Amino acid sequence: METNVLFNTAEYIRLSREDGDKAESDSIGNQKKLIADYLKGKNNFVLYDAYIDDGYTGTNFNRPSFTRMIEDIEAGKVNCVIVKDLSRFGRDYIDTGKYLERYFPERGVRFIAITDHIDSMKQAYDMLLPIKNIFNEQYARDISKKVHASIKTKQRTGEFIGAFASYGYRKSPADKNKLVIDEYAAGVIRKIFDLYIEGYGKIRIAALLNEAGIVCPSEYKRINGDNYRNSTRLDSTFYWTYSTINRILQNEMYAGNMVQNRKSQRMRGKAKAQDRKDWIVVKGTHDAIIDAETWNRAQDLLKRRTRNLDLNSNLSIFAGFLKCGDCGRALAKKTGAPGHGGSNVNYYCGAYVRSGRQFCTPHKVPHWVLEKIILDDLQAIIQSINNIHEIIEHNQTAVVTATQINEKEKRRLCAELEKVRKLKKAVYEDYRDELISKDEFFAYRQDYMKKEALLEKQLESIGDRQDKAAPDIFDNPWIKRLLAFGAVAELDRDIVLEMIHEITVYEDRKIKITYNFSGDLEALFKTAYTGGENKGTAADVSAGNGS
Repeated sequence: METNVLFNTAEYIRLSREDGDKAESDSIGNQKKLIADYLKGKNNFVLYDAYIDDGYTGTNFNRPSFTRMIEDIEAGKVNCVIVKDLSRFGRDYIDTGKYLERYFPERGVRFIAITDHIDSMKQAYDMLLPIKNIFNEQYARDISKKVHASIKTKQRTGEFIGAFASYGYRKSPADKNKLVIDEYAAGVIRKIFDLYIEGYGKIRIAALLNEAGIVCPSEYKRINGDNYRNSTRLDSTFYWTYSTINRILQNEMYAGNMVQNRKSQRMRGKAKAQDRKDWIVVKGTHDAIIDAETWNRAQDLLKRRTRNLDLNSNLSIFAGFLKCGDCGRALAKKTGAPGHGGSNVNYYCGAYVRSGRQFCTPHKVPHWVLEKIILDDLQAIIQSINNIHEIIEHNQTAVVTATQINEKEKRRLCAELEKVRKLKKAVYEDYRDELISKDEFFAYRQDYMKKEALLEKQLESIGDRQDKAAPDIFDNPWIKRLLAFGAVAELDRDIVLEMIHEITVYEDRKIKITYNFSGDLEALFKTAYTGGENKGTAADVSAGNGS
């Protein structure tokens, strides 16, 4: 029976020290040999491809080769998966069970775990399979704690345990826990420090590096073949920025000191940034790129150049709320010659200001234009809410009357339903006392059951109408706050902080305002205008003549 079926087989292999894989018995080579021995002489298996995840934990399925294997299954290229044992497949018992008991069977994929004696084609998974998966995960948790404790010990002794060395360094070929200088990148680091000490600002330094065609750290690592991804970098950013220069100038690694444990270690989920007091710093662990005198001068300059803003005069009321609609960078405030109404403040895309037009366009919007748009929109929203209040008052009598009618109908139906249920019970008693025949009993019972179901449906319909009745829409805290503002004559920082979530500026002279109360306002309009659309907020507002 089995020899008539041809299986395009995926050989899946995984190895990770983090979740306790034994270096000898679970090595890549040993897994391949075990699978090859198993397939020897089985002519109905055709090895389609080997999918190997070396250095990836089994506590989740975010692994490149595993993802590639799933894509080939979806494309119909693979209909059999073979592994050494269940733990090689995965140590997360929930997701492992999902793949084995639902995903593979639904797609007709045969699954074989050799040393666990599992073959989905020969027999159904036994009751112990979920327990095996739980033990695999618990084993991974226990090992993970031990591994993290070992990592902390290595960090405290100054050994490097990161996946990627800081820009300017690379791992020593002789000892992966030691760092050696990458001369090319180190030259760029020295240039950055020299320029800063000479008096160049961070934005200017970034611009000079971009003009010179020097690739930024993340691109440099990618070009050199590292599977590196900066989670804080926007996808569109492939150039030097202010923040990159700022981080380099403050990175103590360049002074020869090992700085680790900046993020918390977690078995699942994203690592979280640690407080600076929890960082592990060990001095003099590797060759310094920046000598002590240069480092100290740079740190002194960083402290002296830190500007304490006078919030009353320097901080824009829109600070932290403006975003470029194209590149995603924050907008920067710039002052120039006085324009409309004497205002000389304009906002520009931060990428354009810092790096030039080749990276983004100006997205210029004058402060007075932005203020007028938001002020007019808020006033229109508040006026609309006042109009709704009048509509609700006008319809209040009709709402009360409809509620009274519903309650009266509900009482009538409940009484009718109670009567039918008593009759249904009585007809059974008549049958039991042999006052009616069996056929008569079933006929009466069927009639009463139909009537009972009809009455229950009618009652349910009344309940739905009452549930959908308009609630006290003005009891919403955001609506109360908007009404409390009354007529907003002037915008200030407090109003912006309370009312606005984000302002997105586009190059086509359009602005998108996202309010903190947008969802509540939409619900208000839908409640007030049955079947109508929400037209009270300005999702896209033209910037008028002040582009």
